[in-house]
Amino acid sequence: MRKMPPREQIKLDGDEMRAMGYRIIDMLVDYTGAQAQFPVTRALDQVTFDEILSEPMPEAGSSWEDVLEQFERQVLTTIDHLDHPRFFAYIPSSSNFVSVMADTLASGYNIFNSLYPLGTGAAIVERLCIRWLCKLCGMPEGAGGVFVSGGSVANLSGLAVARQVLLNGDMRDAVIYASDQAHFVIARGLRILGFAPEQLREIPSDEDFRLPVADLERAIAEDKAAGKRPFCVAATAGTTNTGAVDPLPQLADLCEREGLWLHVDGAYGASACVTEHRKMELAGIERAHSLTWDAHKWMFQPVECSALLVQDRHWLSATFKDTAHFLSDADAHSQEEVGEEMNFMYQGIQLTRYFRALKFWMSVKVFGMAAMRQAIERGFKLAELAESLLRKSGSWEIVTPAQLAIVTFQYKPADGDEALANRITDELSGAMAANGFAFASTTKLGDKTVMRMCTNNPRTTDADLRQTITIMSRLGANLEKQLLDAPAG
Repeated sequence: MRKMPPREQIKLDGDEMRAMGYRIIDMLVDYTGAQAQFPVTRALDQVTFDEILSEPMPEAGSSWEDVLEQFERQVLTTIDHLDHPRFFAYIPSSSNFVSVMADTLASGYNIFNSLYPLGTGAAIVERLCIRWLCKLCGMPEGAGGVFVSGGSVANLSGLAVARQVLLNGDMRDAVIYASDQAHFVIARGLRILGFAPEQLREIPSDEDFRLPVADLERAIAEDKAAGKRPFCVAATAGTTNTGAVDPLPQLADLCEREGLWLHVDGAYGASACVTEHRKMELAGIERAHSLTWDAHKWMFQPVECSALLVQDRHWLSATFKDTAHFLSDADAHSQEEVGEEMNFMYQGIQLTRYFRALKFWMSVKVFGMAAMRQAIERGFKLAELAESLLRKSGSWEIVTPAQLAIVTFQYKPADGDEALANRITDELSGAMAANGFAFASTTKLGDKTVMRMCTNNPRTTDADLRQTITIMSRLGANLEKQLLDAPAG
């Protein structure tokens, strides 16, 4: 790389900034227009891996052209594309260009969105976006929330609010309930908050992989009789494995009777609230005391863009507000203006906060909710099409039908051998990654290893699905032949 003289002010000149900016914009536009032409997955060879890791921290600077070239050569060639129309693994993040530019503005202007006087416009925009989300899911007028990085922090924060409001911080003998399909971030968040592992009681899910209310009710009664303190149910609106939605109305009734907190992890599933025809599948979500919602999943935002919503916005400051002398002047001024609800440093974990709401606000303003609604509806229809194609192919057993844009299935060997079916299915995601055309992931449902496809990218075509399932069927058949032909032992 060409070495550059020291830039003591840590800045480029105007011409360099324009040239670098235009080059990056060209790269992004070219990529956005041609995503489907890229392989979905990229293999990282050991030589490149070692080359990246062995680089010492540079003492002298280099030209931005050389650094950008290294980024293209060593970084872009070694990542999977979660926004690719044939990336069906996990919960894809399809992003959109308007939000990408919004992130550029938020970073370029270095907007600090924690204290109202220091970022008034940013605070107003975030408050507006939170109100939009609360209204979409039917939360009451006094509801509030805060943008955070992702579901991990949103769930952690929601559980922290539950601990403060219902337990006043006293965790002794407290019990939290969730199904065995709850995301692992629930258990991790509770551990971070100081709960012991045994304070999370995992309830086996029913045949539809939902939290069974009768079993939960029995568990609560048992724990009360043993002198414990049930205080929270962590439900899921759209499990990662199958897209199942826990029975929210019945859970809300139970929590109301028992005086428990209802936390709902709606990381990707809550976006169904946007639609006219599918939101009924989330009936009862408006009764959650706390709700997580990842806009970077099914609201088409780039990572990171998640929200925690609560029924009473004052619960946030009751949980997270602390004071500091060095903020007293600005704090006093902001209290006179707006109270606490737009001082977002009091609404969550972070003091230094990025302006995440800008990308959500700008993309909704540019595209409109009608387009967002249609794009979410398309995710449902694509999963239903995938299920239909899988059934017709004859190579697959549908394990859970399409729901909330997820369908799960298992390869069906000619002899019906379940152990062989599990093994072929388990190896199939690796074969897909090596092929590069499309990618789907595996998971476990009971004793079955299954493939799962999440079809929430609005730029996925029907042809993408047809070709993917054709290739998957061929790869499955190849694996079946290899395993059957392999010598015993």
